[in-house]
Amino acid sequence: MSPLAVDRLGAGRDVHTAEAPDGVTVSTHQLTTFDGAKVEGVLYALDGAATVVTVMHPRQSVTHHPMIPLLLRAGVSVWTQGTRSPNNDLALVHEQALLDAAAGHVFLRDAGFGTVLAFGHSGGGTLSAFYLEQATLAPELRLDVTPAGRPIALAGARMPIPDGAVFLAPHPGQGQVLQNCVDPSVADESDPLSVDPALDMYSPRNGFAEPPTPSHYGGGFLRAYRAAQRDRIARIDARAVELAAEAARARARFGRTRDPADRRTGAAPRIITTYRTDADPCYVDLSIDPNDRHYGSLFGRRPDLINYGLVGFGRLTTPDAWLSTWSANHTNADFVRCAAGVRRPVLYLEFSGDQAVLPTASARMFGALAAEDKVHQVVRGQHFGQSLAEGEPTGYAAAAVHIERWLADRFATAPPRRTR
Repeated sequence: MSPLAVDRLGAGRDVHTAEAPDGVTVSTHQLTTFDGAKVEGVLYALDGAATVVTVMHPRQSVTHHPMIPLLLRAGVSVWTQGTRSPNNDLALVHEQALLDAAAGHVFLRDAGFGTVLAFGHSGGGTLSAFYLEQATLAPELRLDVTPAGRPIALAGARMPIPDGAVFLAPHPGQGQVLQNCVDPSVADESDPLSVDPALDMYSPRNGFAEPPTPSHYGGGFLRAYRAAQRDRIARIDARAVELAAEAARARARFGRTRDPADRRTGAAPRIITTYRTDADPCYVDLSIDPNDRHYGSLFGRRPDLINYGLVGFGRLTTPDAWLSTWSANHTNADFVRCAAGVRRPVLYLEFSGDQAVLPTASARMFGALAAEDKVHQVVRGQHFGQSLAEGEPTGYAAAAVHIERWLADRFATAPPRRTR
């Protein structure tokens, strides 16, 4: 990364990775989901590998994920896949993403792979857990409606069950993440600059210090802050429920009257804008649930500025996407909820310097997994695999050591290959 980019908001995610081994054939594929959507995937087929790891994230492209060559070097093929909503929060409905994932699992089974493993990094971890939970259920017991009340065809879909899962720095679900980092000091949802001074974590009067000096917040402020975060999410929930119900009523009326006005009302999106979503006190107060993390958020070293900028979680969504993905109160894609249905072998890898998933949350998530064969390892690294200190291996390289051992102990892997 250029030295000039160090202080750029959002800089610092680039991680150098290993070279892929010889004997890998790369092919691209377009798949059709059970409900008729189109999704794309890339297969990195390693000669002689009967095991494939599927890498997927609900809202980001993972085609060039730095773990791909490391997984190939561990003796497995790799499948990377997107959802129907890549790089876009606007219309991300997690229940639809399950149908997208199912199409990939069907493709891999039909391609002849004897073992298929789910790999979920960050938000991909919750998606993988959600898929495992629903795929394991009898079809008639699967979800049949989204949190916004839309029918979802999980019961009719073929959903092959993965043989195991690797969770790399999984977070507890996008709803839980947002509830922890939404700014409760927003006094007016239509004004990105409105502030309730008593709830402003970026005010010196409440414990904030000029970056990069760590801040310190008192227990009373933190309790009030967390309660206000829950209240703000609940208010946005109420708005999303209202808008989703309005659209549902219009669709129902159109079914009876065939009035074009009702059809337009049912189809018209109402976009929810959520300002300031980079405001978790743990970003700047490193004494909160301490680990090896650096000062700053997932988006950069100045969350006090990033919070007011364009980037952030759940900033623009439809009511359907909000309720399915970003609402801690309504989403089904909650890792702890889904973990009770994860019974296949699991490797859970925690980064010791993770800015988004702190030790208390990781312990709760791992403890909730129902699998009898489950392994928890903590490796040095940051959430996106960056090394913690200059000269150290990346977090991905540290994780790969455990992944290779776990794979070799449980599944068929191809012999090690030399790199180009």
